[in-house]
Amino acid sequence: MYAITIREPGDPDVLEWAEVADPRPGPGEVLLEVAASAVNRADLLQRQGHYPPPPGASETLGLECSGTIAELGEGVEGWNVGDEVCALLAGGGYAEKAVVPAGQLLPVPGEIDLLTAAALPEVACTVWANVVMHAKLTEGEVLLVHGGAGGIGTHAIQVGKALGATVAVTAGSPDRLESCRQLGADITINYKQDDFVEVLRAETGGADVILDNMGASYLGRNVDALRQDGRLVIIGMQGGVKGELNVGTLLGKRASVFAAGLRFRPLDQKAEIVADVRERLWPLVAEGLVKPIVGQVVPMAEAPAAHRVLEEGSVFGKVLLAAKS
Repeated sequence: MYAITIREPGDPDVLEWAEVADPRPGPGEVLLEVAASAVNRADLLQRQGHYPPPPGASETLGLECSGTIAELGEGVEGWNVGDEVCALLAGGGYAEKAVVPAGQLLPVPGEIDLLTAAALPEVACTVWANVVMHAKLTEGEVLLVHGGAGGIGTHAIQVGKALGATVAVTAGSPDRLESCRQLGADITINYKQDDFVEVLRAETGGADVILDNMGASYLGRNVDALRQDGRLVIIGMQGGVKGELNVGTLLGKRASVFAAGLRFRPLDQKAEIVADVRERLWPLVAEGLVKPIVGQVVPMAEAPAAHRVLEEGSVFGKVLLAAKS
């Protein structure tokens, strides 16, 4: 089969479409014929040599994919060869075939086509695990989403609205903010021009839940933006890894700060998240209340171009890699 390989750490040109050995499913795993994968920020970091996969995971890029089950490993139940699925991966999505633990498979929901379904697993599991399962966002609360125009952000807007929350977002241009409004965002903040803390305080008095992809550079301001009993969930480090936290402010608000990735969780935790997504989020997708937002589709062999698109920050939603043209 063919897959994207990394010649050496570096810029997008180090990615190559090359012939590699076919993967084989072990016990509890399935083999997929991949229809599409998607580009995530973690892929850019791995390409640069900063984010190696977990021990035992595929060295190939790709944290999600969609495809058709080609083979079942020993002990797999509830799935059949020929089923169309999408999957959460620890690696391996940028390839014509991928091996997936059965607990990380999801059926393609509703009327979503197989290729587009590749836009769902990583964002769905990330947003649901953090905003719903951990932070327990509820109807009537205020959710602030940083990076509202990206894959995570566009999904989080829709989940927040489907749950009855007021959703605020930050983004860097009027066009991207308008696209967020069209998805349902109630409050849109241009982070290049306005202080999100001041805007949010004026509009709502603060946020109950903040989904943050920036990390250190937003840490103090995020805590300032929280309401009493607010929950800050950090899922990225685009703004650095070391910040200053005013514990007095945190204590005064009875607030909490939680940081969690998805890729390095144990298999049982990932399976628990996937099961909850299937039970509670997938019906919302099937009803059209939460939709995959795809900004661009690129042939998988042209992954360097797809990485440039994400790095430029011009795409709204997800960038997909189609395994077959």
